[in-house]
Amino acid sequence: MSKTAIIIGATGLSGNLLLKCLLEDKRYQSIKLFSRSSCNIKNSKIEEHLVDVLEIEKYENLFNADEVYCCIGSTKSKTPNEELYLNIDYGIPVALANLCIKKGITTFMVISALGANKKSNIFYNRMKGRMEEDVFRRKIKKLYILQPSLIGGTRTEKRTGEKLAKVFMKILTPLFLGPLKKYRTIHPQTIVNAMLWLANNKYESGRIPSNEIQKISNNL
Repeated sequence: MSKTAIIIGATGLSGNLLLKCLLEDKRYQSIKLFSRSSCNIKNSKIEEHLVDVLEIEKYENLFNADEVYCCIGSTKSKTPNEELYLNIDYGIPVALANLCIKKGITTFMVISALGANKKSNIFYNRMKGRMEEDVFRRKIKKLYILQPSLIGGTRTEKRTGEKLAKVFMKILTPLFLGPLKKYRTIHPQTIVNAMLWLANNKYESGRIPSNEIQKISNNL
């Protein structure tokens, strides 16, 4: 079976790894990318659309696929304006969920965060919690919201706070045992592996915490 996948956020760390995996996967004949900047990869499978993803609904006519992957996300240092931050990390996933329903796309995956909670006092966690709840309301058949802990790997953009957190977590990770395993740093390739497995196998839809992402990834 030849499938078409849509990726939002293919220029980011996880999204770029996902793109490279899909390009090598014979199950996929076409990968549609929607982003503001080019991924700078030339391949006959890629159909790239350079658009304002904050207005993704305007491109409904191009939004035809079997699966949609939302790998987009910002940071407070990169987007200090809370309204814009909310439009990106909350608005885009919800808009994509709406398009999935409208276009009959039954598989949708979103990278969220382990601490997502709409009642949290922390803006980031509260925003992610709101996003998850509103995406779930769309009742997409195969909906997977991945909740990774701190994502490891090397980014092209500078994230000083995240870099310091990774150093700190590297020291603490061996101490995270039992129920605390879900707080261990997770590699972006692990997240990508889990998404690909979920897209092509039967698994109950829902929120998938970091330790479960790791287990699913081991199936590949």
